Amino acid sequence: MRTKAHGFTRVDETAPSWAMTRRQALAVLTSIPLLAPNASANEAPVQLATSWPPGRSPQGFWVSEKFDGVRAVWDGQVLRFRSGRVLSAPAWFVAALPSMPLDGELWMGRGQFDRLSGVVRKAVPDDEAWRAVKYLVFDVPGHAAPFKDRVRLVQTTVQAARVPWLVSVTQEAVQDAPALQSLLQQTVRDGGEGLVLHRTDAHWRSGRTEALYKLKPEPDEEGRVVGYQPGKGRLQGQTGALLVQMPSGQRFALGAGLSDALRRDPPPVGVWVTYRYRDRTPSGLPRFASFVRVREAE
Repeated sequence: MRTKAHGFTRVDETAPSWAMTRRQALAVLTSIPLLAPNASANEAPVQLATSWPPGRSPQGFWVSEKFDGVRAVWDGQVLRFRSGRVLSAPAWFVAALPSMPLDGELWMGRGQFDRLSGVVRKAVPDDEAWRAVKYLVFDVPGHAAPFKDRVRLVQTTVQAARVPWLVSVTQEAVQDAPALQSLLQQTVRDGGEGLVLHRTDAHWRSGRTEALYKLKPEPDEEGRVVGYQPGKGRLQGQTGALLVQMPSGQRFALGAGLSDALRRDPPPVGVWVTYRYRDRTPSGLPRFASFVRVREAE
């Protein structure tokens, strides 16, 4: 069932007109083959988003909230971080997951990333703390069906599981670019991080893809720390900026957003950090980049 308001058409997973039985869902799953992943052997196969081009029409895309959680990939037997490292979740949490692969975010609520990160990265899971964690599922990795069909399969599978911590991510059709900006602004006002856009007819493919986009008030990226610039003035003897290498191989100095504690004890060379920026220079470097956080080792 779809409901429409203010330029958005919401895909309502609670009463879909196309709802499949679990037997039908399994029939769909077995009739359409899984694709061979093209991620490295050490990484979980996932799709990675690119930044949404300003002013582009969202026609042909489904839009969902971008949750500030920890990416988690279920391969049908083991729950893993995006890096491929096994995620230590309680037995009762994974016991409710289906035999089919899932891709999603572990989440504890808006503004709770640090708390969540502390819970899900423990080698020995804290059973009580995990009771507050939800697995927000948005895709079936490796499945050959277009995204609109994978979403239906996700919704049917989540409904069949009947556990409160397994949730299908709501998808919306948005009419035009102004409506998309309106939805972004409302999401941010409500404490959300931004939006994700999936092309509805796109087939699954691991890695960076133009079938998946992210839209935030300020775009963000990740880069690897390769060195430091010394501080000057009041920062004498401390780190003035991190020297960060982008995935493209280009390097730039990242100083804005660093706390005094990080300037005294900066992230070590080799770790990945997240930064926000406003736009890019003609050469592709980020303008007005600001440090957000260290990407925790996975």
